[in-house]
Order: sequence, then structure tokens, then C-alpha cells
Amino acid sequence: MILTSQILLWVAVIVLAVMVAALARQVGILHERIAPAGALTLHQSVKVGEVPTSLELKTAQGGSITIGGKRDGRSQLVFFAAPDCPVCKSLLPVLKSSARAEADWLEVVIAGDGDTAAYQAMTASHGIGDLPLVLSEALGRSYGVSKLPYAVLLDETGKLASLGLINSREHLESLFEAKERGVASIQDFLSRRNGGA
Repeated sequence: MILTSQILLWVAVIVLAVMVAALARQVGILHERIAPAGALTLHQSVKVGEVPTSLELKTAQGGSITIGGKRDGRSQLVFFAAPDCPVCKSLLPVLKSSARAEADWLEVVIAGDGDTAAYQAMTASHGIGDLPLVLSEALGRSYGVSKLPYAVLLDETGKLASLGLINSREHLESLFEAKERGVASIQDFLSRRNGGA
């Protein structure tokens, strides 16, 4: 009787071990299939790798800034937002921390189109009033911005490094990662790594 129960117990342990191994394998396969999405690239009027025409624009602070063109060794991130966009507002603290952490290689510009006072109130309430604020419909059209929040990353030579719809910190950081890896997007990188599959 004791021998039979011992044998049944060992059989149950072995079956359980095989089931755990199979489950772990399935979790690994699922993990490979669910890769990080990165910023969504929509149907844009400019393509990564192009050098868009630089624009000299007035800032809401009273100065002027050049969007695009050759830079002083720093890249330029243009973050398109709106005061009535809740996702935009939720990303402003992320933008603030990125501007501070990446200041040695990145200039951050906030862009939009609308009431100057509303934009200034939005940036002031999030502690980013010191970042250049540009209100220009032409700028948004030139990059094909149709949904917000949207970001465009230009490298130090003025070339379009990456762009896309930004809904989280990971999406914003995916633009930096795509620039570093020399690809259009994280999705492009993953498809190349997986052999185009």
C-alpha cells in the first residue's frame, strides 16, 4: 500500500514537472510575440531619413527658434500637444524629465496651434515654461501631424531620425532608441531582427 502511494506520488510529481516546463515554454513563446510597440508611425508626409525644410518660427516666449536644419551637435525633439488633450497633459511630466535627463544631446520644443494663453498656462502648470513653445499650424502640417500627442525627433544634421504618436513614456523613449539604432521605428528594428517575418 505504501509502495503504491509512493509510486503514484512520484508519477504526479513528474507529470506536474512536465506541465510546468510546457507552461514555461508557452510563456516564453508568448513573450517573444508580444514585443514592445514603440511610437506608432502614422501615414506621414515626411519619411525617416529625409531632411525636412528648416523653419524659423517665433516662440510664445517672444524669441525665435529654428526647427530643423543643422544643429550644434544636439538633436531636436518637437513634441506636438494641446491644452485640451488629456494624454498630452499626462505626458508633460515625462517630457520634463526627458528634457532634463537628455539635455546634453537633446533640445526639446513644445509645438501646437491655438490660443497662446492656454498653451502658456499648460506649460507653466507642469513646470516646463522654460522650454521653447511654438504655435504654428504650418509646422504641424509639414510633419503630417493628424493626432496628438505626436513627436518628431530630428538628429544633429537636421535629418528626420524618428517620429510617431506618443501615448506613454515607452513610446517617447522608443524614438530615442530608434535614432540610436538607425532605424525608422522599433517595429522596423524588430522586423529586421526577426528576418522580416
